[in-house]
Amino acid sequence: MGDPAWAPSSVDLRTPNVARMYDYYLGGKDNLAPDRAAAEKALEIAPEIRLAARQNRAFLGRSVRYLAEAGVRQFLDVGTGLPTQSNVHEVAHNAAPDARVVYVDNDPVVLAHGRAILGGAKHVHIVQADLRRPEEVLDSPEVRARLDFERPIAILLVAIVHFLKDTDGPEEIVARFREVLPAGGYLVLSHVCGDALPRSVPGVTEVYKHSSTPIVARSPDRIADFFSGLELIDPGVVNVAQWRPDSAESKRIAEKYQRPYFLAGVGRKM
Repeated sequence: MGDPAWAPSSVDLRTPNVARMYDYYLGGKDNLAPDRAAAEKALEIAPEIRLAARQNRAFLGRSVRYLAEAGVRQFLDVGTGLPTQSNVHEVAHNAAPDARVVYVDNDPVVLAHGRAILGGAKHVHIVQADLRRPEEVLDSPEVRARLDFERPIAILLVAIVHFLKDTDGPEEIVARFREVLPAGGYLVLSHVCGDALPRSVPGVTEVYKHSSTPIVARSPDRIADFFSGLELIDPGVVNVAQWRPDSAESKRIAEKYQRPYFLAGVGRKM
């Protein structure tokens, strides 16, 4: 099979890519043999990863729906990953067709594929910038032209902060995004938790060391600290499956799977 038509020549298609691995966990088709091989290695160590990824995606949908119904009309999704089902703009537009969504990623795979998929969507834009440099995101002319930081806005850091190394200063990076939130703005964040499967963490971490981006699982306390200074929306920082389950299936999963593979929450700036 040849290289995908959407992939620019600069994209490395031989190294497992974390966005494409995540797509594989979700049951998507935008992944390649190296991604599938690496993902299967991780699943051999921790089969729960597939369920955790899908529940994290479901949390994203529920949180965006909650915020859109609460009146939020601006969404900045940083580290968006590959487009899949129930994207942020699709969920937001179901509740508010005029909602503006800006996707941000630094991964050329995500950018190339995202632009191909999202190019015709109304009130939707995708921007190249790096989470590790918050000002690059926040001061982007493309972001500023489309989002008004004087009005309520939701900043989404969903399943992305665990790709920041401790040496990157994740607490400081997330704090910068909290700082720019206006009153009535929200931070949505989910993060791999190291306490759920401590014996599996070293092996999964080793798999990701050989991918495009290493992964860092963190403790519940460190994850909760990312919401410092914000009012947490009930039920607080919890297992992704337990954040406002809204269907019989999601409630069943929340009751059955108690381990916090991902912790997630939504915080409001007062």
